[in-house]
Amino acid sequence: MANIIIYTTRVCPYCVRAKDLLKRKGQSFTEVNAEDDAVREVMIAKSGGRRTVPQIFINGQHIGGSDDLYALEKAGKLDTLLA
Repeated sequence: MANIIIYTTRVCPYCVRAKDLLKRKGQSFTEVNAEDDAVREVMIAKSGGRRTVPQIFINGQHIGGSDDLYALEKAGKLDTLLA
């Protein structure tokens, strides 16, 4: 199973959407609350400057946000990353 980290906030429909897709794929993930300024700064540094949530990492690889995750799914590439 893949090691998935997803930076989120409590009120974020894109975060919910991304988590729903991962759950449908049978994946567990570590959710990190990015509402704390120090945590958000770590997220921004790890993601190459992206400030929006969610920011998703699979096996240490930065995937991007919810739209990026769904684009991988549509392209048929997500399952390979999750394997």
